Amino acid sequence: MERLKALFLRKKKVPCTRIEPITGSGSGRQYFRMWACEGEPVIGVIGTSIEENEAFFHITQQMQQCGIPAPHLYLTDGLCYLQEDVGDETLFQRISNGRESATGYSESERNLLRKAMGLLPLIQIGTAFGRCPLGDKKAVPPMDFSHCYPQEDMDTTNVLFDLNYFKYCFLKATGIDFHEMRLEKDFHRLASDLVGDGATAGEPVSDNDQLLNHAFVHRDFQARNIMVKGPSTLSIIDYQGGRRGPVYYDLASFLWQASAHYGGSLRQELISAYLQELGRFAKINVQRFHRRLYLFVLFRTLQVLGAYGFRGYFEHKEHFLHSIPFAIDNLRELLEARVAAPYPYLNDVLHRLVEAMNPSAATPTDASPHSGKGPLLVRVFSFSYKKGIPEDESGNGGGYVFDCRAVHNPGRYEEYKHLTGLDEPVIRFLEDDGEILTYLQHIYALADAHVLRYLERGFTSLMFSFGCTGGQHRSVYCAQHLAQHLREKYGIMVRLCHRELGIEDSK
Repeated sequence: MERLKALFLRKKKVPCTRIEPITGSGSGRQYFRMWACEGEPVIGVIGTSIEENEAFFHITQQMQQCGIPAPHLYLTDGLCYLQEDVGDETLFQRISNGRESATGYSESERNLLRKAMGLLPLIQIGTAFGRCPLGDKKAVPPMDFSHCYPQEDMDTTNVLFDLNYFKYCFLKATGIDFHEMRLEKDFHRLASDLVGDGATAGEPVSDNDQLLNHAFVHRDFQARNIMVKGPSTLSIIDYQGGRRGPVYYDLASFLWQASAHYGGSLRQELISAYLQELGRFAKINVQRFHRRLYLFVLFRTLQVLGAYGFRGYFEHKEHFLHSIPFAIDNLRELLEARVAAPYPYLNDVLHRLVEAMNPSAATPTDASPHSGKGPLLVRVFSFSYKKGIPEDESGNGGGYVFDCRAVHNPGRYEEYKHLTGLDEPVIRFLEDDGEILTYLQHIYALADAHVLRYLERGFTSLMFSFGCTGGQHRSVYCAQHLAQHLREKYGIMVRLCHRELGIEDSK
C-alpha cells in the first residue's frame, strides 16, 4: 500500500487522503480507488507479476495508438501502478435489466452490445497489425507479441492446458467416470483443429485466413471486462493475458458468457454486427467463419467450466458456483447442435456430464436401466469367444449375444488374416458370399422390435454383442452394421466397441 501512496504522490503532487478497495475478479491483483482532497480519483493496482504488468503496459500503449478505448496508465514501479479511473459500472451491470427481464434486452442495451461487437475487430486486428481497415494505411506499427505474458501465441500447448484445467478442476470434481487416455486423444484432436488454419480438405488457405488466425486475442473479452461511463462510453479492461491467436476466441467468450442470457436471435444479431465491422479489415468466408466459431465456443465453454470448478469447488467462491448451471446450458445447446461430434469420446463424456448436472434428469446413481426415465443408450460390441463375452456394465444383465461363427470365415484365408471386418477386401468377401447379409436381416428384425419397445417404455440401456473366433472379421462387420442401422433408423445414441481391435465410437 505504501508503494501505491508513493506513486500517487508523484502523480498528484499531494498525498492520498482516501483509499477504498475495489472488489476484484478471479485474479490475485488488488484494486483501489484513491483520492486527494481535491480532484478526480485514480485507480491503484498491486499486481502479482512484474512480467504480467509489463505485458499489460505494452498492450495498453499499442491499443491507445490504435484509438482503442482503454484506461490511460500514469505511473508504475514495476509491481504497482496507477491508471485512469473509468468508472465502476461494467457493461454486465448496465444490461442487468435485460438479462433478468422476461421481455429481454431493451433497445438501449442492445445498442451497447452492438457497440461492443463493433469495437472488437479493431481490438483484434488493429492492435495486432496496426490500424488497417481495407483501403486504409497502417497508422501504427504491428504489435510486438514478444511482450505478451506468459506466452506470445495461443498454441497447442496453451489449448491443452485449458482442456486439462477443465478435466482436473471440473470434470473430476463431478465424479463422472471417464477413460483418461481416450479423452486425452480427443483433446489433442480438438487442440490441433483450434490452432490450425480452419480449412478442411480441399479448401485453400487465404491471406484473410492468416489474418483472422493471427490477430490479438484479449483472452477474457466479456461484458464484465468492459466499463461503461455516461450514456455509452466504453473502456476495455483486463487484457494483460492477451496474445496472438484466432479472432473466434474473443467472440465466443463474449456471446456465450455463461450468465449473460443473450439468446439465439440476439447472438446472431451481434455476430452480424461483428462481421460487418470485421469486413473493413478482411474478406470473410461466412460459412467457414461460423464453422470455426462454434468450435471455439465449445473450447471456451470447457475452459470456463474449468475456471468455475477451480474458483467454486476448490476456492469456495459462491459467484462461480452460481454460474455453473448457465455454462452447462450452453454446453447442452452445443451438444444438441453436434459441435462435439468429430470428437466421439469427448462427445460421450460431455453428454453424460450434461445429463448428470441436470437436476431433472436421471443421474448415474438414481436411474436404473428400467427406470422409464430415458434416453436410451445402445451398446454394441464385437468380441472373441476365446476372451469371453463382454461384461454388462449397466447392471441390467440383458440384451443379446449373437454367435457369428456359423458364417463363412475370411480369417481362414491368408490374404485376409491381417485385415479386419472394417477393411474393404473383407467387406467384399463377406457380402459377395451373402451368408452374413441374410444373418443380419434376422438380427435387424429382432433389434428393431426390441429398440422400439425400449423407446416406448423409456428404458435407458440395451446391449448387443457379436462374437466370433478372433473378434476380428465377422463379429466386427456385424457390430459395425448394426450400430449404423440403429443410428440411421432411430437417431439414438449408440456406443460401438470393437473390443479386440481396441476401437470405440460413440454417437
